Amino acid sequence: MVTEQCDGCGERVHIAGGVADIWSFSQEPTGGMTLEFEDDTEHFLCYKCIERLPDHPGASDVAALSE
Repeated sequence: MVTEQCDGCGERVHIAGGVADIWSFSQEPTGGMTLEFEDDTEHFLCYKCIERLPDHPGASDVAALSE
């Protein structure tokens, strides 16, 4: 199983697909996605953290998620 750490809360999130899931036959969906913000930063966030973002977020909003 492949995971990636959420830049907001630090939780390990499952990434579906890829070679790792071929052998395990995992049916677990991806738990987040990488977002590119208007300030030219990219962050991998779980869906819970994405829901907590304001409209037009930036890097400072991602940092505030961990508080």
